[in-house]
Amino acid sequence: MNYQEALAYLANLAKFGFNFGLGRIQELLKRLDNPHLGLKVIHIGGTNGKGSTTAMLSAILQEGGYRVGAFTSPHLKSYTERYRINGTEISGEQVAMLIDELRPHLEAMVAEGFEHPTEFEVGTALAFLYFNREKVDFLVVEVGLGGAIDSTNVVRPLLSIITNVSMDHMDYLGHTIEEITRVKAGIIKPGVPVITAAVGEALGVIEDVCLEKKSPLYVVGRDFSWQPAGWNLSGQEFSLRGRRGYYDKLFIPLLGSHQLVNAATAVAAAEVLMDLGVALDAGMVRRGLAKTRWPGRMEIVSQKPLVIIDGAHNYDGARCLRQALEEYFPGRSIFLVIGMLGDKERARVAAELASVARAVVVTRPDNPRASNWQELADEVRKYTSEVYLLEDTGEAVRKALALAGQDEIVLITGSLYMVGNAREVVLAQS
Repeated sequence: MNYQEALAYLANLAKFGFNFGLGRIQELLKRLDNPHLGLKVIHIGGTNGKGSTTAMLSAILQEGGYRVGAFTSPHLKSYTERYRINGTEISGEQVAMLIDELRPHLEAMVAEGFEHPTEFEVGTALAFLYFNREKVDFLVVEVGLGGAIDSTNVVRPLLSIITNVSMDHMDYLGHTIEEITRVKAGIIKPGVPVITAAVGEALGVIEDVCLEKKSPLYVVGRDFSWQPAGWNLSGQEFSLRGRRGYYDKLFIPLLGSHQLVNAATAVAAAEVLMDLGVALDAGMVRRGLAKTRWPGRMEIVSQKPLVIIDGAHNYDGARCLRQALEEYFPGRSIFLVIGMLGDKERARVAAELASVARAVVVTRPDNPRASNWQELADEVRKYTSEVYLLEDTGEAVRKALALAGQDEIVLITGSLYMVGNAREVVLAQS
């Protein structure tokens, strides 16, 4: 099959939905000679910041001269973004070839009485097969959903990272911070070091699990502390005190105080890897952070007008985004474009973002989980009377650009599926 046929095949697997448990992925990987067991993995879970932390740590390792794979999800524009080696995406032809190779195994599993693997499980198997054959030195793996129940949790990592824990995916993970944290802490393996930036009740749960599994724990904010050192529209500086020394005026090309936490987490990971014998140094950390690229996160894609794109797809992300707006652009009027999936906390996100917007365009993410997308408008109208509904993301973006005032910020946020499409529209018009 060709690349488009492979994408259609994968999309058809969405009919199997979320079907948790490791039995199917373990069976599939066994038929592939367990490619994941031949990889040196850093496993990154948490509610928000997984992708940014993955990008920063991957860049640091690449500066060390290593061949670094990164498996992330979802993607902004192309499915191939999910599989990168030293920043370069897998080719469409390679995706098609690997799907062709996996398909007979999937059909054999069903014929033998196994449940059909889900879309994400097939994508995970594809990742392990691809990165194993490409002989990467390290593979940084972002958890898809949760931790214990996620198909990536078959790995035997060098290091486990839990960025933070907040309320998200409650239908699958639980309805309290404690319940959600216990699922996310499922990536903690006996004796394997753990880094977390979690706080409060979530940190308490992670500490308990680490104690039970005899896993060394390093806490960002306690064992690693940082101070902001200035910012401009291209990024921000900060200084950090780690376990191995002091880093003065590190730079990251990402905005938002939450990205400083993610950067501190990446530095903490680099230092723990040094403890494990990985050849890295402070210069590599500095250069890697400065070269990090992670689009769609508080990204300024146009300055006339000022257009900011951010994949704040849940309440905690929306809260961080609002905080960043108030810090960097106090008093600026905002024209909001937003589209969210149906399983997100639409009311709480609207309370954070629509409440500071002069006008809002509600649009539909290109995803089957975007059912009843118009209901978000009911929440938005509680905060502003100027509300537009445009199902097509391109039309929504062009509407906002046409109506926004000269000094107004056009803020595009919500589902990454929508944000990626919107980003292309803005860049095409710039």
